[in-house]
Amino acid sequence: MTAAIFGLCLGTYCQDAPKQGEVKTSTEVKKNGPVARFDKTEYEFADLKQNSPGTATFILTNEGNEPLLISSATASCGCTNLSYSKDPVLPGKSTSISATYNAAAPGNFSKTVTVRTNASDQTVILQIKGKVIPKS
Repeated sequence: MTAAIFGLCLGTYCQDAPKQGEVKTSTEVKKNGPVARFDKTEYEFADLKQNSPGTATFILTNEGNEPLLISSATASCGCTNLSYSKDPVLPGKSTSISATYNAAAPGNFSKTVTVRTNASDQTVILQIKGKVIPKS
């Protein structure tokens, strides 16, 4: 009887244990703290008419388990205005960062937005690009 119980327990253990030469990995790794995930990091405008600003919106989701804070968001030049919330983004929730390009100068453009959060020491670079058509 004791051997049967021992065999049953051993059998259950062996099913979960990796076979020799295998490495068992977890399918879900939880990271403590906030996790920042953007829906995209690049936005390409259709042709913009000169002096008709265009706005790109980037959605930022907190996939972590602690509040996410946007420490800063900085445009590469004064031709791009930013709008974003300074409020914490709770786990599972989202916020947006909007970048409005003034479209004052005709021609191709490529601008960046550098975003810092409390999720990582590394910055995230968002890019907007397109072409401004001279007004007729």
